[in-house]
Amino acid sequence: MSSRGHLLEALKQNPFVLAPMAGITDHAFRTFMRQKLSSVVVTELVSAAGIEHKSERTLKLMSFDESQRPVGIQLFGEDPSQMAKAAQLVEEMGADFVDVNFGCPVPKVVKKGAGSAMLKDLPLMGKLLGEMVKSVKIPVTIKIRTGWDSQSRNAHEVAELAYNEGITWVAIHGRTRAQNYTGLADWDYIAEVKAKSKVPILGNGDILSPQQAVLRLAQTGVDGILIGRGALKNPFIFVDALALWKGEKIDKSINRDYFKLYTDLAQVLALHCDEHILGIQLKKFAAWFATGYAGAAQFRKSLFQSKSNAEVLDLALEFFGKIGSIEQEDTSQEEFLMGGHG
Repeated sequence: MSSRGHLLEALKQNPFVLAPMAGITDHAFRTFMRQKLSSVVVTELVSAAGIEHKSERTLKLMSFDESQRPVGIQLFGEDPSQMAKAAQLVEEMGADFVDVNFGCPVPKVVKKGAGSAMLKDLPLMGKLLGEMVKSVKIPVTIKIRTGWDSQSRNAHEVAELAYNEGITWVAIHGRTRAQNYTGLADWDYIAEVKAKSKVPILGNGDILSPQQAVLRLAQTGVDGILIGRGALKNPFIFVDALALWKGEKIDKSINRDYFKLYTDLAQVLALHCDEHILGIQLKKFAAWFATGYAGAAQFRKSLFQSKSNAEVLDLALEFFGKIGSIEQEDTSQEEFLMGGHG
């Protein structure tokens, strides 16, 4: 089977994919989420310019291990030649596919013409994708938004262009660039694009429970579902969504003890992060995991006032030790969970 065939087969066996998220889907978290049955994982976005300049920080973002397969490295940039060379490095590193970010709404990315800015220049997008596909043998996938703004939604045209250029799949975040992460993802529009598309379509946006993931898959007919924010408060979302999709019941016998979950994650993070980054990640994940539990707001406050990684660990393990396996409440609209994550 070709590498493209293997990637699409993985999606058929398990359509629930961990969405790439800047500052979150690093080496450690991808390893952790593959253990929690995410189908496919993708790195956070990596600058093609940073690769060309051999930036040590950029190259570190691209690291992965065998346990993460199938794993993709997500690139962003606006120069076709530079992106093609970056894709060749991705292939040389042994990644299973290269993903292209045409969805990032962040001003410092957009002002250079990369990320979601490329949705305003489809001829350039076509040239860039054409050069990338020709430059490598591994699959090339893309992630987009529905359009630049509500007056220029053009995911239909992008999907057609992607098919013509040999792209393996198109993942669509159901918001425009103008929306950033406000409002709700438009899954009806994603379904419309899927109905007419000749290329596989993955949907993304506001998937916060396993039930939602399975429902969106059935309602829209998409080939896969990207889950971002939902995995930050409930890493078991993939295990549960997969069970429901297969017609099984959610396995209540799985140990959902957040004390063990956080301990396991902390061990993986410690293997791949320096002390400074480890501290940031330990705080962020403790705050997300605590969502929906009594005392979470005060816990977060104490967490971000702590002065050392050891103190963070002590606070977190004390908190998670008290809650045990109690189910989380639905806190899907909490503002701190809404900022820029899938």
